[in-house]
Amino acid sequence: MESKLSVDLNCDLGEGFGQWTFGNDEQILPYISSANIACGLHAGDPSTIMKTIELALQHNVKIGAHPGLNDKDGFGRREIQVTPKEVYDLTVYQIAALAGCAKSLGTKLNHVKPHGALYNMAAKDSLLAKAICQAVYSFDPDLILYGLSGSLLVKEARSIGLQVFSEVFADRSYQQDGSLTPRSLHHAIIRDQNLVIDQVLKMVKFGKVESFDGHEIEIHADTICLHGDNMAAVELARAIATTLKQEKIEIG
Repeated sequence: MESKLSVDLNCDLGEGFGQWTFGNDEQILPYISSANIACGLHAGDPSTIMKTIELALQHNVKIGAHPGLNDKDGFGRREIQVTPKEVYDLTVYQIAALAGCAKSLGTKLNHVKPHGALYNMAAKDSLLAKAICQAVYSFDPDLILYGLSGSLLVKEARSIGLQVFSEVFADRSYQQDGSLTPRSLHHAIIRDQNLVIDQVLKMVKFGKVESFDGHEIEIHADTICLHGDNMAAVELARAIATTLKQEKIEIG
């Protein structure tokens, strides 16, 4: 009997602060299975965190901490020199903030996914990767760590016994080495919905993705990231969810 395919569909949410909203959180939540919620350093604030958790609970969406560098001006997407100890400290701090808010609302965290520059730096730097993994493990070894498929972050998580989800990206192009194309390049974001759908299906069904320069890369997809900070995010989330269901691929 053929085994049924399933994949987690996650989105970065709660990335506004104060009177400012960022993205379309409430409209995206019906289509995803996991939410990565900003913890207050790269984006988010206490009220936004609480509201986002409440919305996720209404839609039965799993909650994760989304720790980033302390850089609201750069939205956590600028590489900043940090030591492994600093990364450990800021990761623990942000997980604790999300976990405390979740506990006050009668729920708990499912996972941790680093944000932006921190995520990309840890994908290639074993010391930063190890610091993040140790922070997660010391806080709660039952948490799942989300990391770029094939990255050092995934490798380090497995080496210390953390459960890890290999993450792939629906709307980002890839480099030949399996890394994401830097956002500074014009082709980093895939804006054609048909190309996004094709990339998602190839990654989930066949474990492959084509780099921007045409090379086929082996990839493993436990979870798919959809970015909520673009104008077409809701339509894209709906299209991906609909296509996966049509292909008999379970979301969750």
